[in-house]
Amino acid sequence: MARTRDAIARNEAGAKSAARLLPRQLSDQEVALFGEAGQRRTVDRNELIFRRGELGRSMFVVDSGQIRLEFGNGLSDKVIGPREFFGELALFIGNHARVASALAVEPSTMVVIEHAGFERLLGREPALLANFMVRSFAYLVASEQQLIASLKRRNEDLLVTLDSLRQTQNQLSAAERLVQTDELTGLCNRRGLYGYLDRLSERRVPGTQVGLLLIDIDRFKQINDNFGHLTGDQVLRAIAQEVQQACAPCDLPCRLGGDEFALLAQVGSPGEFEQRAAQIVQGVRSLRFPEPSHELRVSVSVGGSLCDELSDWSHWYSTADSWLYQAKGTGGDGWRAQG
Repeated sequence: MARTRDAIARNEAGAKSAARLLPRQLSDQEVALFGEAGQRRTVDRNELIFRRGELGRSMFVVDSGQIRLEFGNGLSDKVIGPREFFGELALFIGNHARVASALAVEPSTMVVIEHAGFERLLGREPALLANFMVRSFAYLVASEQQLIASLKRRNEDLLVTLDSLRQTQNQLSAAERLVQTDELTGLCNRRGLYGYLDRLSERRVPGTQVGLLLIDIDRFKQINDNFGHLTGDQVLRAIAQEVQQACAPCDLPCRLGGDEFALLAQVGSPGEFEQRAAQIVQGVRSLRFPEPSHELRVSVSVGGSLCDELSDWSHWYSTADSWLYQAKGTGGDGWRAQG
């Protein structure tokens, strides 16, 4: 009985720890468990680990170094660091085509967990691995939704262009949609945000609070000056994807203009609100860009506050902006939020 109670306590502690993790981070218990079951593999700089499209049955946990995931199709690359994992979908379902190529950014050490080893762990620590799988599937679903949304926006842009050339009546409805959408990033613009705020009471999710995050790119003028405005536009689109990635279905991401973004969120707790901010900062920090901008590193400052729903937008913005000012005052590449 004492052993059972200890196991339950460990699982409950692991679940609470996992709730504070960013999507690809592992808890101490998960790192130790996978370290016992996996095989260590060392790779050199620029060594290919697997190629996009090839079949696999293993997951990788980074012990040291950095691994770059290259998705292609115009999507931004991601860099995976220590205590983070990748390749998990192939582990869960077996013989799944890899959605990205993986190669070492620098000499790195990984723990490789094969399908059979994971099955044994699942029988040994079912509750701990169930929590891990829930987080993993939630992240995979969010990534797929972001990809679908991106493809949908491209398709909508094409339809709008065709409608414009044909001078059809559909052009009017398309133009109305574009008026509320930022053309560069596909996010909602200020006009769309104000329209959303007018109908916010109809969109409220019971049991949640409204929170506003303001996101500002650090030293964006230097990016344009040093790398050019085309690269600057690429940075804006990539950061828009990261803001979208941090959203729940009830949230509204938008580009307010220039290098300023916002996320209007409906959250169940201050911790969930802070998690949104942390995920955006970490996601942008891991962005990497192709030649000739491969040396470019981008960061953002994020400030935000839960909103007094008896106040108006200007008060929400002013409060969040004061926290953004604090984040930028410490050098950027971080967040400050008032729960």
